[in-house]
Amino acid sequence: MIGTLINAAAVLAGGTLGIFLGAHLPARIRQTVVAGLGLFTLAYGLQSFLKTHNPLVVLGSILLGALLGEWWRIEDGLQWLGAALERRFAASANESAGRFVRGFLTASLVFCVGPMTILGSIQAGLNNDISLLAIKSVLDGFAALAFASSLGLGVLFSVIVILVYQGGLTLLAAQVQSLATAVMMDELTAAGGVILIGIAVSSLLEIKKMRMGNFLPALLVAPLIVWLMSLIGK
Repeated sequence: MIGTLINAAAVLAGGTLGIFLGAHLPARIRQTVVAGLGLFTLAYGLQSFLKTHNPLVVLGSILLGALLGEWWRIEDGLQWLGAALERRFAASANESAGRFVRGFLTASLVFCVGPMTILGSIQAGLNNDISLLAIKSVLDGFAALAFASSLGLGVLFSVIVILVYQGGLTLLAAQVQSLATAVMMDELTAAGGVILIGIAVSSLLEIKKMRMGNFLPALLVAPLIVWLMSLIGK
């Protein structure tokens, strides 16, 4: 859990600095910074997708994951959580409605979807090696600064998702690692890459709005498809 706590602290520090600087940075600079972060997220997502051994596995996981996400209404759940936090905290901070939720959703997804989160959490849980999460903390801290300067207070509350999601993965790392193969992890990473591309297109570059939270089940479906294919191949 140490790596997760470091990650959360980095996001809080970067986000707080971003909120402070946001009032002193021209809008065009904030927009350019977020656009640059969007381009990097797009490129990183593409790099992750290229790790797939079978693109059809990724396609199947994305489609099935989207159906499950729509069924479970994951995006609506995240929206509800963000709105609840907005009602509690944003009014006193003069945050505009919707901006808080957008900051919370965007930061939560970017910080938690990437393969570095999964691999770093497993590494920390199994070997007490937090080096990968430390690298992620540095990246997330700078990302939080950029996000918060443009999207405001909601970015800080993504720490809740980091602690629950990333901390949970760390605690369950031994069980996950005992069941997962290298191919499963590669396909999971590739599916996560596609979701990252969607986040860049939808939230950061604002090209086309998509409910990316509903794609998160794809991260579970991808290794499940690999497992089923291995059973059929026997």
